[in-house]
Amino acid sequence: MSAFDFIEKQYLGLNKMALTRRLALAIFCFIAYYWRVNHDKSGELYFVIGIVIIIFSILLLFVLHFETKVFNGSIIFDGLWTARKIKIDISSLVSAKKVHYSKYIINRAVYNLHFKGTIRFYTGGNDAVELTDRDGLIYLIGSQRAEELSEVINNKLK
Repeated sequence: MSAFDFIEKQYLGLNKMALTRRLALAIFCFIAYYWRVNHDKSGELYFVIGIVIIIFSILLLFVLHFETKVFNGSIIFDGLWTARKIKIDISSLVSAKKVHYSKYIINRAVYNLHFKGTIRFYTGGNDAVELTDRDGLIYLIGSQRAEELSEVINNKLK
């Protein structure tokens, strides 16, 4: 068993907004290729671009956006490449609860985004854990395992 109470890795390729955008562009390229080939026989570039977009989308499934760890009374966010590692002391938290991340179906991936009084961490999924610290600062952590994360943090708060 590991020394961590909770670990979750979130990958960039699983973000619905970016994936939808890339696939729509690839479909456009394949349609343009089909139309150009059937009309004047010079659409190979569209086919190649469509294939490159699909390959890029597959590769992004393996690119880590951020990792969430609960360890030694802290929540640690370790981001992509040059992003800062962020550490939140659980003893400074007042509450942790599972919430719905957003009313929108498609959300963009964010890491340490300060927006409207909330600090957001999100890659994919519908649920999130809302943390409130003693200063009233709110952290919104998107997670595919929000129930488990919330339970681990609440157990540490007791």
